[in-house]
Amino acid sequence: MKKEINIAKVRSDAEEVFRSGKYICAEAIVHSIRENVDPNMPEALISAASGFPQGVGGARCMCGSVSGSVIALGYFFGRDFPTAITDPQSLKTIMLSFELQEDFKKKFKVLCCHVHLKGKDIEKGEHVEQCVSFTGEMAVKTAEIIARELKLNIVKEGVA
Repeated sequence: MKKEINIAKVRSDAEEVFRSGKYICAEAIVHSIRENVDPNMPEALISAASGFPQGVGGARCMCGSVSGSVIALGYFFGRDFPTAITDPQSLKTIMLSFELQEDFKKKFKVLCCHVHLKGKDIEKGEHVEQCVSFTGEMAVKTAEIIARELKLNIVKEGVA
């Protein structure tokens, strides 16, 4: 794991891989967190994020940028063994995920893709810039939470 996180690079990497079409929202966030925070994060987590774009499989429910962020938080703070839901590790991951989705709602009002995508023709790519922006914002928030909780240094300016 890296000791320092360049927040501008987290954003630019997530936005660029989305804009280029290499990955979309949820995948782009997991990719960026992997590249910029913990290169040892299994690439399989990017695959695990593949069903979340466009609000879980195109259902347009919760924004995929939030879903991808929750996957990344789960990697760092989640449990990998069965315990009670009251286990402190489980509760911490739930709390951090709640913080993340509350931040999204504060910035963008609702979690629902169908609201954000209303009137946009996805086939024509009318959603791309808005969704790239959401992805960048959530990648940054995710990196900030990880840095805060793991006491990593944050660089806020410039792309390395």
